Amino acid sequence: MAAVSRARRLKLRVFRIVTLVVFGAFFLIPIYAMFEFSTRGNGVDAPRTLDNWKAIGTYPDMVAGIVNSLELAAITSVATLVVLVPTMVWVRLRLPRLRRVIELISLLPLTIPAIVLVVGFGPMYLWLGTNFSDSILTLSFAYSILVLPYAYRALDAGLAAIDVKTLSEAARSLGAGWPTVMWRVIVPNMSSALLNAALLSVALVLGEYTIANNLLYPNLQVELVSLGRTNAGVSIAVAVASLLFAFVLLIAISFFGRPRRMRSEVA
Repeated sequence: MAAVSRARRLKLRVFRIVTLVVFGAFFLIPIYAMFEFSTRGNGVDAPRTLDNWKAIGTYPDMVAGIVNSLELAAITSVATLVVLVPTMVWVRLRLPRLRRVIELISLLPLTIPAIVLVVGFGPMYLWLGTNFSDSILTLSFAYSILVLPYAYRALDAGLAAIDVKTLSEAARSLGAGWPTVMWRVIVPNMSSALLNAALLSVALVLGEYTIANNLLYPNLQVELVSLGRTNAGVSIAVAVASLLFAFVLLIAISFFGRPRRMRSEVA
C-alpha cells in the first residue's frame, strides 16, 4: 500500500509539473512575443532598444487612459465589495430562501452581450452626463454590474468555507453590533475571497473595451487601440506592462492570503 501511495503521489506531482509547464508556456510565449516586438529596432539588423517603453510617458492621452483605468478599477472593486458582502451575509443569515434569486440576478450580466448592455446604458449615461457629471469615473456603475458574476462566485466560495451563522451569533452574544460583526469577524475570515473578488474586478476593468468605446470614454483599452493605429510598438509595450501588472497583483494577493490560511490551519 505504501508503494502504491508513493506511486500515486509521484504521478500527481508529474501531472502538476506538466500542467504548470504547459499553461505557463501558453501564457508566457505570447507575452514574450509581444515584448520582442516592442523592443525591435527600426532596421533589419538593428539592435534591441527600449525606446517604445521609454516613450509611453510622452503620450499624455495614454497616461490619462492608464490613470483612468486604475481609478475605475479601484472604485469598482471597493463599490462591489461594499455592496455584495453585507448583502450576501444578510441573505445567508436572514433570508436563505433568496440565495438562488440573488445568484440568478448576479449571473445575468454573463448572459447579456456587452454591446446589448451598452444600448441599455446609453440613455442612463446621457442623463447622468446632462444632470450630474460626465466624468469617466461614472463608468464604475456599469463596471460594478459587469463584474458582479465573478465577484459573487468568489465571495460565495469564501462564505461557504466559514460558519457565518455561528460566528455572527457568537459575536452578537458578546455585545458586538452588526458593523463590528462584519468588519472584525466576517471579513477577516474570508480575506482570501475578498482579495480574489478584487483581483477579478481589477482584471476585468483593466481589460474592458466595448462599453468604454461605445460610450466615448477614454480608458486604457480605448487608448491602446487608438495608439496602435499610429505607433504599434508603444501600444504593445503598454499592453505588456498591463499584463505584467496583473501578474504582479496576482502574486501579491497570493502572498497576502497565505498567512491568513496558515493561521487558520494552525488554529
